[in-house]
Amino acid sequence: MDNTDEKLISALRHNARTSLSDLALQLNLSRTTVRTRIEKLQARGDILGYTVVLKEDVLRDPVRGLMMIGIEGRGTTRITRQLQGLAQVRAIHSTNGRWDLIVELGTETLEGLDLALAKIRTFDGVTSSETSLLLATRKST
Repeated sequence: MDNTDEKLISALRHNARTSLSDLALQLNLSRTTVRTRIEKLQARGDILGYTVVLKEDVLRDPVRGLMMIGIEGRGTTRITRQLQGLAQVRAIHSTNGRWDLIVELGTETLEGLDLALAKIRTFDGVTSSETSLLLATRKST
């Protein structure tokens, strides 16, 4: 992938619906060159697809947080299963370092987030946790 491909991907990340003609103008390339590069990026697997972000996706979780969880012994699999059953859990990430899991949470209210945190802290094997509220998202994929 060269510098032009990176600029093309950046433009598509900003707005994947930009026309080939507009992309060609932005990148100072021909429309055919832009189309060919996009097709090659897709064929190589660099571009796997496109997505739509809906207004309700953003509004659904006005309160979002990341909960880092420390787990005692070999309880990670069991706790992961318990977390998957919670409606407030958006993603579960295993990690190395101080924390065993990082959990993305989303709720309608602070009270809802507090209830979810309290419930997770009662899971057998959770030894420690730290939570950070997400204030703003500058880039999301």
